[in-house]
Amino acid sequence: MYCIIVRNRVKPGSEERYKSIITENAQASVTNEPECYRFDVVQAQESPQDFYLYEIYQDQQALQVHKQTQHYLDSRKLLADLVVETSVIRADVIATNPNNKE
Repeated sequence: MYCIIVRNRVKPGSEERYKSIITENAQASVTNEPECYRFDVVQAQESPQDFYLYEIYQDQQALQVHKQTQHYLDSRKLLADLVVETSVIRADVIATNPNNKE
């Protein structure tokens, strides 16, 4: 499996709007994309303008498919004016915990 961890820093005061848009995208991804296994959205407590996206896909090709979906493209347009900085970690998934407590 393939994972990306995305860090987005948003403009001050845009945190709630960002959360609304990215949460909708995350939900559509895991609901409508069979090879998107996980899409978590995390907000840093000590720096509330920093958000982390933890996404697991079957493989890199599944991520490319994700980037062509309408919900992804729509969210990118809406987020363009909110996000001021982005970084991405690309990784291979070694193990997952099937007993995650949510």
